[in-house]
Parts: sequence; C-alpha cells; structure tokens
Amino acid sequence: MNVNTGAVLGMASYPTYEPSEFIGGISQEKWDEYTYKPSDNIEAAQSNRAIRAVYAPGSTFKMITAISGLETGKITATSTINDVGKYNRGHNPGCWIYNQTGKGHGPLNVKQAIQRSCNYFFYEVGYRVGIDTLYQYAKHFGLDSKTGIELPSENSGGAAQRSSAKDGWSEADTIIAAIGQGYNHFTPIEMAKYVSMLANGGKQVRPTIIKSIVKSDGTEISREEIRKYVDNKLGYENINDDEVTVSEETINIVKEGMLSVTSQPGGTAYNQFKDFGVQVAGKTGTADVEDSGKEANSWFVGFAPYNEPEIAVAVVIENGGKGQYAYTAARDVLAQYFGMNNDKIVEDRTTLPYVEIQN
Repeated sequence: MNVNTGAVLGMASYPTYEPSEFIGGISQEKWDEYTYKPSDNIEAAQSNRAIRAVYAPGSTFKMITAISGLETGKITATSTINDVGKYNRGHNPGCWIYNQTGKGHGPLNVKQAIQRSCNYFFYEVGYRVGIDTLYQYAKHFGLDSKTGIELPSENSGGAAQRSSAKDGWSEADTIIAAIGQGYNHFTPIEMAKYVSMLANGGKQVRPTIIKSIVKSDGTEISREEIRKYVDNKLGYENINDDEVTVSEETINIVKEGMLSVTSQPGGTAYNQFKDFGVQVAGKTGTADVEDSGKEANSWFVGFAPYNEPEIAVAVVIENGGKGQYAYTAARDVLAQYFGMNNDKIVEDRTTLPYVEIQN
C-alpha cells in the first residue's frame, strides 16, 4: 500500500483458483473445493483473505500499546521495565524468551522492547494504560472498522474492548490484549492501513484500488464524489471519524523501534534484512490460534524506505508458525517493488492460440 495515498499496489490471497474452470460451467466437486473446506471450517479459495479473513495480530499490535503508553505518560522513551521472565498479574504469563530459556530480557526501554518483541514489557504497559485506552488508539489506527476499500464483502475485525468479554472484563484480558492476542482480530488490509499511518507520521489514509474515473467528456470525477458513492453503495459509515491525535515524537519513537527490528542485532527480523540495501522498519508476530493442535499464524508488517516511506506491507501466513516465514515473503515483495529482481526477469515471448466462444 502507498503509505501516503492508501493506493493498493498489490493484494494477494492464497489458496488461489483457476478462473478457466468456470468456462462452460464448473463441476460440483470443483465448486466445493473452491468455496468451502469442511475440515477447517473456513471459506477456501474464493474467499479474499486480504479483506475478509480476520486474525489475531500477535506482536504486530505492540506499536499500539507503545503509543498508548507514551501518549498517556505511563512510559517515556527512556523509562525501563525489567523483564524478569514471569509476569505476576492476570494469568501470570511468561515472556516468550522465558518460556524458551527460563530467563527474561532484563531492563528494556520501549524501543528495545519493540526490537526484541518483549511480551513482559507490553504486559506491564497494557496494565498501566488499561483496555479502554488501548481500544481508543487501536480504533484510531483503523483496527476496529472496515477500511472503506471499493470492494464488496469487506469484513471488519475487532479490537479488544470491555464488551468483547461476555462474562466481564478481567485484568488477564487486558494484558493479553496488549500483545495482540485475546479478543483482537484484524484483516490484513486493516493492518496495512495501520502500518501506513505509522509510516506517514499518523495521517489518516483510506485504502483504494481506484486511481481515477474519467467521464466520456474527459472530466475526472473527484475523489470525494467517488467515496460518497462507495460509502452509500457498500454501507460504510464513520470511517476515520474520531478526535484522537498522536504526537510526532511518539510516532518517531515507535518507528525507531521498528527500524531496530530489522537493522540491529537482537532484532527479530535482523538476519533477514541486515543486508537488504533499503532500510526497512518492521515488526514480526507469532499469533496463537484457538485450535491448539495447529501452528500459530505468522505475521510481518513493515514499511520502507525508512527515511522517506513509500510502501507498507502486511503479510500473514495461516498456521505458518514463527514470524520468520512472513518476513521472508515481505522481503520478496519489497525486493520486487524496489527493482532488486530486475536482473532475474526473463520475458517469455511464446504464445498459445486461444479462442473464447460465447453462446
């Protein structure tokens, strides 16, 4: 996504399907394969996951928690929280590194916590600010409503809030929400919008697939008129309608943390991006799924170039395990955008005859 205009530069959903199967009528077997997978209880190939599927964002949500803490003064850029491994509130969760090594990260400031994706740090920040504030900032960055893209059937994820819990909100619900789990579920396009706003300094953007519409007399329809029509046609209401502001200082602190994810040793995506050639700011995420028998979902969100952002990327791989798989895919997308693969392009000039007959 273009971080300044919201223009969608590329959008993909997998598994895919073969359009030619529909020519002349599709078989019931293929239709079933393309529309529904009973074993997974999810829509299959014909569901555009980019705008319809919702996923817990995992650690890619932590920038929202950081912003909440910085804007409310519960933390500063230099204040530290000591990760001792086991967090003694709520359901007493351990930081991910504690679960692997039996030790915590030690004292970290907010930039370091983003870099190393320290759960303990964000548990504590979430506890300090509370769920109402977390929800307020998540909503501001578009993580509780449809984006308004000009496509039917867009789904809306939901940011964790008190009404999410039918049996009453708890302290444990807050701290788990602060690391992007629990009741947080968002579409990939919501996440791309969120990262675009981080990249552009906090400016609201609206995802769009329309570059322009020109009438037969050569005049161009205004963007405002297009949006008014789309809103009426698809039933969008109150998109980006809030009074929340985020300071430039806060945005820059968070962006510096995201840069350290890819550019500093210890960053969770450092090995993948350390020699990339373009500075990328990003965040990995490994989001647990409700089915304990399946691997976690793998996330990466980011933007580039760091100093003059152009493009935001959001990648989620269902049951992909650790975030490394998603950032490998994101790296390929960014490499293609910045022309790093041009020497590998081989043009195929062969053609095959094709005739389409309409009855």
